[in-house]
Amino acid sequence: MRKINWVILFLLILTGNIAGMYMNSPWLERVTKPLLMIVMIIYFISSVNTISSALKKWIIAALAFSWLGDVLLMFQQEQPIFFLLGLSAFLIAHIFYILFFHHVRVNEQVKSRWWLLAIVVVYYAVLMAVLYPKLGEMKIPVPVYGIVISFMLLLAMHMLFIKNSKAGQLMMAGAVLFILSDSVLAVNKFYQPFEAAGLIIMLTYGIAQLLITKAAITYIHSK
Repeated sequence: MRKINWVILFLLILTGNIAGMYMNSPWLERVTKPLLMIVMIIYFISSVNTISSALKKWIIAALAFSWLGDVLLMFQQEQPIFFLLGLSAFLIAHIFYILFFHHVRVNEQVKSRWWLLAIVVVYYAVLMAVLYPKLGEMKIPVPVYGIVISFMLLLAMHMLFIKNSKAGQLMMAGAVLFILSDSVLAVNKFYQPFEAAGLIIMLTYGIAQLLITKAAITYIHSK
């Protein structure tokens, strides 16, 4: 039996999801979106199942909560509470990514680079300056979420200094794309909707998850 190429399958599903948006096909979107993280979880587990590593649980948990966030956000049009629930699920996913990056940083003895903090603070300040006046009832959840993803970005940027440079670069690139996806989603929802938002959000989100997962596989195999 021929081995399944999980990366190609993931990219096909992601393409189908984006096509569903532009074909105005809700059923295609709803069929493909929950499959994305399921395929990523299978890809990750099948790639590291022969390796004993305490790091595996953080990636599996992050992908699982990302799946939950994807599912919950599909129902936000019917009930606004699902946006908050989806936001909460992704916040937890980011916390698990934070734990993964933290353990890698400790294992690799990477020292804190405080100049990276300045970059993250500027990003957060600009985003909140744009969004905060428009947040309404979300004036607490969105800034809190912003702090969490900013911290995730800070730790991911430190991955550039680990010994496995390929894994580190993939981690950082994935985190940046994840931040871009979340930022575009927030701007589109709270500040100014724009036509290409759906494409940008899903494309950057999907590639972000793929890059971080690939990076984790690469790093775990190198230990």
